[in-house]
Amino acid sequence: MSDTATLMDSYTEMTELLLPNDTNNLGRALGGAVLHWMDICGAIAAMRFSNYQCVTASMDHVDFISAIDLGEVAVVEAFVFETGRTSIEVKVDVRAEDPRTGEERETTTSFFTFVALDDDGTPTEVPDLDCPTENQRALRDAARDQRREQLAAVAEKIEENGDE
Repeated sequence: MSDTATLMDSYTEMTELLLPNDTNNLGRALGGAVLHWMDICGAIAAMRFSNYQCVTASMDHVDFISAIDLGEVAVVEAFVFETGRTSIEVKVDVRAEDPRTGEERETTTSFFTFVALDDDGTPTEVPDLDCPTENQRALRDAARDQRREQLAAVAEKIEENGDE
């Protein structure tokens, strides 16, 4: 294992054409299908980064802010933005694209934690994250800030609901 890996070593983009089997009765993507694609893309990013098999440990809060319609392309992007000793934090973004016009819109974002496993299935150390370019540092910092804001908003909602 290398001591470091770069954010771009992990960068992964997947596309899925939304077909009827992955839609609800309104012709829009099933939330479970979108979450499945996000989990796969995030896991690939974590594996590319660590060079180990990686399993999902957790997924943060998810809001579906825009639907993906039948016939549109779901573009799923993921990259590592933080690491622990055996854990890898991955930001996963999804956007919808009309393949005829090229028009795109954001649909959801979430943050996943993966754990790297050795050949025996035991958690194993992962490389440190290196961001050698300004662009990589900006992506890492934006992901950290966005996750912090998202967690604070969720904590605030929990606190408000606890006061009822």
